[in-house]
Amino acid sequence: MFYQQILIIEIILAFGVCLITTPIVRHFSIKNGRMAAPVKERWHKKRTALFGGIAIYVGMALPLFLISDFSQILPPIETYAVPVPRSSLPTILWIGASMIFFLGLLDDFIQIKPYTKLVGQILVASLMAFCGFRLQWFTSLTLDTVVTIVWIVGITNAFNLIDNMDGLCAGVGLLASLYLAALYWPALPQAAEIALFLAGALAAFLIYNFHPASIFMGDCGSLVIGFMMAMLTLNYSQSLEVNPLASVAVPMMVLMVPLLDTTLVTLIRLLSGRRASVGGRDHTSHRLVLVGFSERGAVLFLYGIGIISGISAIFVSRTDTLTSPAVIIPLLLAAILMGIYLAQLRVYPEREFCLLRERAYTPILLELTYKRQILLVILDFWLIAFSYYLAYRLRFSGTDFIINFRIFLHSLPAVIACKSIAFFGAGIYRGFWRYLSTDDVFGYLKASSFATLLTVAAVTFIYRFEDFTKGIFVIDWLITTALLLGTRGSFRIALDLMKRKTLSGDSVIIYGAGRGGEILLREIINNKKHRVKPLGFIDDDPLKKGKKLQGYPILGTFGELESIYEKKGFGGMVISFNSGREIERMADVKEFCKAKGLFLKQFTICLNSVDIEL
Repeated sequence: MFYQQILIIEIILAFGVCLITTPIVRHFSIKNGRMAAPVKERWHKKRTALFGGIAIYVGMALPLFLISDFSQILPPIETYAVPVPRSSLPTILWIGASMIFFLGLLDDFIQIKPYTKLVGQILVASLMAFCGFRLQWFTSLTLDTVVTIVWIVGITNAFNLIDNMDGLCAGVGLLASLYLAALYWPALPQAAEIALFLAGALAAFLIYNFHPASIFMGDCGSLVIGFMMAMLTLNYSQSLEVNPLASVAVPMMVLMVPLLDTTLVTLIRLLSGRRASVGGRDHTSHRLVLVGFSERGAVLFLYGIGIISGISAIFVSRTDTLTSPAVIIPLLLAAILMGIYLAQLRVYPEREFCLLRERAYTPILLELTYKRQILLVILDFWLIAFSYYLAYRLRFSGTDFIINFRIFLHSLPAVIACKSIAFFGAGIYRGFWRYLSTDDVFGYLKASSFATLLTVAAVTFIYRFEDFTKGIFVIDWLITTALLLGTRGSFRIALDLMKRKTLSGDSVIIYGAGRGGEILLREIINNKKHRVKPLGFIDDDPLKKGKKLQGYPILGTFGELESIYEKKGFGGMVISFNSGREIERMADVKEFCKAKGLFLKQFTICLNSVDIEL
C-alpha cells in the first residue's frame, strides 16, 4: 500500500513537472526566436515554438533519477548473457535516455548530419547491449546482440519519424507506455513504474501539443520517447517468462503505429528513388489526410490503431502459442491491407515518384496487384492456412485442441494444395480488386464451396476421413468465404471511400434520384476532371425524401429547393435526366439557378451507331 502511494506521488510529479516546464520552455523558445517555420516538407502552417522535448525529458527523468541506484552502474560481467538485474534498470535507462536527449538537443540546435546522429544512436544502443539488455529472440548471442542494437536504433528513429503531426508522437507514446505498464504489472513493477513516469510526462505535454499545437517536442523529445519505448519492450522478453511467439509479437503489437509508418515510408521512398532520411509529407498520417480525414481525425484514427493493437498485445501475452495466431494474423493482415491502400495514394509528382518508370503509382505495386496477381495468391495462401487453423481453434478447446493439433498440422499441406487449385480453377485471380461486382461475389462463393468439396474429397481419399469431423470443414468454409469476400470487398470499399473523401471542386445538387442519378454520381466519383462535389439529390417523388442513394441523401423535392439552398449553400446543379415529364421542369430550374447565380449542367449518355468501313 505504501509503495503504491509513493508510485502515485511519482507519477503526479512527472505529470506536474512537465505541465509546468512546457510553458516555460515555450516562452524561452519564442523569446529567443527558436521557432519552427512552415516549410514545404513539413505539415504545420504557422510558426511554432520548439524544444518541448526538454519538458518531456525533465518530467520523466526526475522521478526516474530519484529511484536510480548509482552505487552499481554496470552489472557484473557474468550477467551480460542473462537478463539485466532489476536493481540496475532505472539507472541504466536514466543514463541512456540522458545521452539520447543531449544528442537530440544538439541536433535541434545545430542540425547535425543524419549519419552523425546515427553514429551517436548506435553508440548508446551498444552501451545498452553491453549492460546486458537483449531481445532474446535468437539462441545465438552474437546475432541477438546485433538485432538488439538494430531494434533500439530502429524504434528510436521510428518515433522520430511519426513526430510529423500535432499530438501524434506524444499520443502514440502515451498509449504504448500505458500498455507496457499493464503488461509489466504486477510481475515487474519497476518496469511498470518507469513506463508510468513516461506516460505522466507525455500526458502533460499532450495538453500543449495536441492540435492545434503551441509547441513541438523536436528531436530531443521524439528520440527520448523512442529510446524509452525500445528499452521497455526489450525488458518484456528478457524479464518475464513468456512463450517464444509472444516475445516477438507483443513488442511489435505495442509499437504497431510507429512500425507501420516507418515500414511504409521507408519502402515507398526507396522504391521512389528518394532518400529515406529526408523529411517529407508522405507519412501514414499525411496519407490519411489525403484520403479525406482532418488533421485531428488522422491522429485519432492512428490512436485507434494503437488502442486495438495494444489490447491485442495484452491478449497475446496472456494466452498460449496455439491461441495467439487467432489474434496476431488478423491484426497483421489488417496492417498489410492498410499499407497497400495508403501506398497507392500519389504524393509526389510522377517524375519523382517512380524509380523505374513514370507511373502514378509504385510500379512494383502495379506489377503485383494488376498484372500478375501475385499478391492475391500469396494473400490467399495465408488465408487458407489461417481459416483452417481457426476452424480447429473454434471447434476444439483445451486438451482436445492439443490432441487434434497434430491432425491439423498433418493435413494442412493437403488443404492448402486443394484450395489453391480450386481457387485457380474457379478463376478468382482474373478479376480486379477495384471493380468487385455481384457476379464476382457469386464467383467467390462458388470458389470457396468448390474448394471445400475438393478438400473433403482429398481428405477422404488420403486419410479415409479418420479423426476428422464434418464441423471442421463447415466452419472452415464459413471463415474462408468471409475472408475472401472481406479482403476483396475491403479494396473496393477503401478505394471508393478514398475517391469520395478526396472529391474537390464546387458543391452541387443532383436533380433526379433514379437510375440516371446513380450513373451520374458514379461518373462524378470516378472522374475527378468534372471537379464537382455532390451534396445530395432532389427528386420530384416525395416518397424518396430522407432516403439515400449510394450513400448520398435525397434532400427533398424541387419545391423545397429554396430551403435546401439556404441550408447547404451549393454552387450549382446537375440534372441527371434527359427525357420524360421532368424536362418540363427545365425552365423552372434555369430560372432558379439564374436568380441564385448558380451554374447548371445536364448529364446525358448518348450511344451512336456508326458504320465503320473495313
